Amino acid sequence: MFVLSRAVLMGCALCAAGSAQSNPQATPAQAPAAAQAVPAIDGGAGPCSVEFTVTTADGKPAGAATVKVHIAYGFGGFHKLDLQAGANSDGKVKFTGLPSRVRRSLLEFEASKDQLVGTATYDPATECQGKREIKLGKANGAGN
Repeated sequence: MFVLSRAVLMGCALCAAGSAQSNPQATPAQAPAAAQAVPAIDGGAGPCSVEFTVTTADGKPAGAATVKVHIAYGFGGFHKLDLQAGANSDGKVKFTGLPSRVRRSLLEFEASKDQLVGTATYDPATECQGKREIKLGKANGAGN
């Protein structure tokens, strides 16, 4: 009886080892299908957030684009916050911890990559959790 139960346990162990060896081969095929993590920067100043997709003029993702914003908030706008983050290869970046009320009603986010620039506005008072697209184009009046 002892020998029989030991044989059954060894058989189960071999089956488990065989299936564990076949799973790593499936993982690399699934990896390209998985979306890349969206980089996020936390301002620590409130509950709001906005996610951007930065694209070129032809609609392709602008990977490694830089997005920045200057925020004045609080009574009289005495609190200041400058945030900057880089987009992933899909052109995505997220800003969290934004205040729900800012000195000016709109925040202006500026994106750039190489010689391309673009802007997007966001009002956290009307849309605390937002999604926007920033389309990059050539800078107007560059060099003037």
